[in-house]
Amino acid sequence: MAASFRLGRIAGVPVSVNWSVVVIFGLLVWGLSANQFPRAYPGHPGWAYALAGLAAAVVFLAGLLAHEVSHAVVAKRNGIEVQGITLWLFGGVAQLRGEARTPGAELRIAGVGPLVSLLVGLAFGAVAGALAAGGQRGLVFGAFAWLAGINLVLAVFNVLPAAPLDGGRLLRAALWRWRGDRTWAAVAAARAGRVLGALLIAVGLWQFVTGFALGALWLALIGWFLVGAAVAEERQARVGVALTGVRVRDVMTAEPQATTPDVTVADFVEHYLWAYRHSALPLVADGRPVGLVTLARVRGVPADQRAGTTLGAVSCPPEELVLARPDEPLLELLPRLSADGRALVVEGDRLVGIVSPSDISRAAQRGAMGTAAG
Repeated sequence: MAASFRLGRIAGVPVSVNWSVVVIFGLLVWGLSANQFPRAYPGHPGWAYALAGLAAAVVFLAGLLAHEVSHAVVAKRNGIEVQGITLWLFGGVAQLRGEARTPGAELRIAGVGPLVSLLVGLAFGAVAGALAAGGQRGLVFGAFAWLAGINLVLAVFNVLPAAPLDGGRLLRAALWRWRGDRTWAAVAAARAGRVLGALLIAVGLWQFVTGFALGALWLALIGWFLVGAAVAEERQARVGVALTGVRVRDVMTAEPQATTPDVTVADFVEHYLWAYRHSALPLVADGRPVGLVTLARVRGVPADQRAGTTLGAVSCPPEELVLARPDEPLLELLPRLSADGRALVVEGDRLVGIVSPSDISRAAQRGAMGTAAG
């Protein structure tokens, strides 16, 4: 089963939901309808609490989605392609196919998300205030008040100056503008993320010892996520230094072996699998790339079906191929790579090379050694 399921498109951007959100959504509805709302606003029937909890949880997730859509829209306006938006366990992420080219663009893209959450929180707060002024302090008021509070908390948490939070992006933009060194700024923001994550873990453990078990574990889990993500961002920034100035043609395997989509999986296993040194094989038609088949996709075909299954039927389809130009900077290609980590290199519409994760790794190692020697 896939880790995420597609909801549709918003502002031209594909939107998916990770299955972890279903669990969080259920826990949120249960926590509101069975605990928080009944304690704070007693005297209502059970169905009313359930309806209020369900509505609040749905609107909260819609607010998270608005937060991420705003990142995507501003990124597109600043010339960055957006692969998609995914809501998951820790909120959401807008997957960008590229990096901001200036500190100003970085500031705009990062800042709009917390701004949207702030505005959403203020809007719900205004509704809650109007209800309170009219003497309505019951369950409906409670739902709006909770939505106001949770969105304001989301806005404040996201502007904490630590990567990978939006505040970390804002910090990176400010340091980048100050020093003129994007890599140094990215490393500094990532280290701030590691510090924040460690603090959250420490606070979570302290709360666990003092009896706040559920909230403590959640806080520690968020801290653990921040530390891991910050370490990955710092590593990515250092890789960026090693790959500065490297072009796609410098790392690609030129004139890779390829075949056509009508070759059967059985023929591939018999004639290509052991003779081909790469784990991915481009598919071409008249010299143009039309697919990419990997060993993982081939292994998924049962042995008794291989003779009747073509490579075209199990390959990555043309619209999902990552294409690059030989003279394109490798750093511009990296954010566009898919989970397979491979790109096909074309001149015009003709296949001239392939870039694999091992090609990139070797280039990074060479660059790192050169930087160290210098």
